[in-house]
Amino acid sequence: MQTLVIDTSYGSTVGMVGHDPIIETDSRTHVEKLQANIAATVEQAGLTPKNIDRIIVGVGPAPFTGLRAGIVAAKALAFATGAQLIGQNVLSPQVLVRDAERDGRHHLTLAVNDARRKQLYFTLLDGNGYEVGGSAGEDRDANVESGYVKTLIDMDIDYPESIARRVNEVLEQLRQSDTNVEYVVDVIGHGAAKYAQSWASLPEGGMVSDHALLDEGASGLERFAAFATSQQALANPEPIEPLYLRRPDVSVPNPLKHVLNHAGAERTE
Repeated sequence: MQTLVIDTSYGSTVGMVGHDPIIETDSRTHVEKLQANIAATVEQAGLTPKNIDRIIVGVGPAPFTGLRAGIVAAKALAFATGAQLIGQNVLSPQVLVRDAERDGRHHLTLAVNDARRKQLYFTLLDGNGYEVGGSAGEDRDANVESGYVKTLIDMDIDYPESIARRVNEVLEQLRQSDTNVEYVVDVIGHGAAKYAQSWASLPEGGMVSDHALLDEGASGLERFAAFATSQQALANPEPIEPLYLRRPDVSVPNPLKHVLNHAGAERTE
């Protein structure tokens, strides 16, 4: 099956599974180059748009403009070609970034993405079900189809120090339920290293990696697609709509301003 991946949650990544993706990191120009990059990646794979069987699109969480552009492009291409369209949030697949080292501790993944304004999008995940034996990427990938990721903190947006506090609260609950387990938290995603000092209160020994799964070239693209088409993902499909998470900056003032010759506005919330 010929699968195209499109993600504009952080810059843009466009690629056909089995081939190196085109990655744009400049947030000022990646939207302008998106259509050209889609055409180029399909051509480089020796295909035409009508050969695309499936499109996987990143739905965020991420800032508004770039994220929406990628989803609109994916929807338009799926409509034109008849390809199956699948949405995938960009945080959950981060459980596949960490090397499957066996150090006797229970690794959790704090998946993050830069939300700007000194905030991060984040979720806390237990993805140990994906790591069944071996340390090579292939061994881990083989378990994507049957693996299971448990969400410990739902996707949200917050300041790094507050995120660390919330993670530690969950860790305390886990320790109380099983005192024999030693937990460690790996912080993975764009913005992880930027706020490295905020993770000092987390258990020692966790990795802090500032790159995402889709930064890992053809291998990352393949694993991202495998995650999006796993049994767990297909059983709980993502709505193909942008995940913004941040509350609107503009709200209706109170008391509401009266405008001459117009009925007063009413709150809807």
